[in-house]
Amino acid sequence: LFLKKIEKAKPLKCGTFGATSLQQRYFATGDFGGNLNIWNLEAPEIPVYSVKGHKEIINSIDGVGGLGIGEGAPEIVTGSRDGTVKVWDPRQKDTPVANMEPVQGESKRDCWTVAFGNAYNQEERVVCAGYDNGDIKLFDLKTMSLRWETNIKNGVCSVEFDRKDVNMNKLVATSLEGKFHVFDMRTQHPTKGFASVSEKAQKSTIWQVRHLPQNRDIFMTSGGAGSLHLWKYEYPAQRSKKDSEGAEMGVAGSVSLLQNVTLSTQPISSLDWSPDKKGLCVCGAFDQTVRVLIVTKLNKV
Repeated sequence: LFLKKIEKAKPLKCGTFGATSLQQRYFATGDFGGNLNIWNLEAPEIPVYSVKGHKEIINSIDGVGGLGIGEGAPEIVTGSRDGTVKVWDPRQKDTPVANMEPVQGESKRDCWTVAFGNAYNQEERVVCAGYDNGDIKLFDLKTMSLRWETNIKNGVCSVEFDRKDVNMNKLVATSLEGKFHVFDMRTQHPTKGFASVSEKAQKSTIWQVRHLPQNRDIFMTSGGAGSLHLWKYEYPAQRSKKDSEGAEMGVAGSVSLLQNVTLSTQPISSLDWSPDKKGLCVCGAFDQTVRVLIVTKLNKV
């Protein structure tokens, strides 16, 4: 049922409801001009919040603290081609509450994807960002520091924690050439970081990953060949072990393919699950079609 069409002057690249309450349902968007806008969809003529957030296109956006997901302030994170990642509190005008940018002398990289995590109490919160050169960076917003970084040797298209509102558990990162990596985020080794397992899912770009809200060990990846793949993560017998020095290090599990389907000849570029109806999901593709799907038998895996 088509309800309403809202058109804006600047093309929109990304959007989220994540920093708003279910009652308000404000929609935050990032556009090609680097603007962050928050819209009341009941009265969308003028944004309720607007800031020129970045010098170039905002590629990715995420929200936390709204919709009953995650403790702490309602915040929005934006990642841009200008190389910066910024965190915004809509209650604070014009200035980001955090700005993660390249250090002096470091070349700026195009940030393709951002995600909140670790928002399990009022103080803790992290942001994960993925870049065009394969860099993944984990920023700790409590200490305002870079907590961890790695490189997966390929452009990072999407990152997502299995849940935003729990002590960091798992992180999935997808790449330009069809591979994804699952990091066990429970145990951080002083030098080796987080343990991970990788899977070559397909020959084309994995545009997005989304975890099933009702079961964080099941996730869907959407592909450049117009396909969706449903995966399950299996934990190892022990999630950590001691190295030769006695330091704790993580142990990666394994992933198995549950199901896959090809829906289009064009890339499926966006995907999301319903938080209420288990298995209900929606995806958008380059063929300009929005598809609503239902995945059955999820209670049996």
